[in-house]
Amino acid sequence: MTTETPARQDDQPHYSDEELARQPVPYWTGLAARATVGFVRRKQAEVGFTQPGFWILRFLSKNDVSEDGQGRTVAELQDAMAHFLLPEDDIAAEAETLLAAGWVTRDGEGRLWITEAGDAARAGLKAHAPAWHAEMHAGISDADYATTLRVLMRFMRNTGAPVPAF
Repeated sequence: MTTETPARQDDQPHYSDEELARQPVPYWTGLAARATVGFVRRKQAEVGFTQPGFWILRFLSKNDVSEDGQGRTVAELQDAMAHFLLPEDDIAAEAETLLAAGWVTRDGEGRLWITEAGDAARAGLKAHAPAWHAEMHAGISDADYATTLRVLMRFMRNTGAPVPAF
């Protein structure tokens, strides 16, 4: 008769603190970044959005990131989003898609402006954020999450990178 160790409920490897302490942070942060960005992009695609398109709407909306609700050129949007765009993100192509949907307009100077329909679409997508947040944060306490961010910020400072304000 053989005895088998029952499968763990989450069927994931578990490591000791000593094993984890020897792991390279770039490897794990890279994996985590790809996994979480992929999750968000899949969720947004399920409701008819792309992440870069959503960012454009956010950066143009006075009800979100834009402080003044003023239009922006594609180049200005690219500059504003430079630290989180992926190499495959094409803001100019995304802007054309948003123009075709009637979610933005373009003035004679090439500045994009969010429309009422675009702001409603932005708000509609943003309404999904709490559920997606809960799904990604399942099993992680607020304290553990805050500690994780503090550790990542310390890595940034230790490597000479600025820690952005939010």
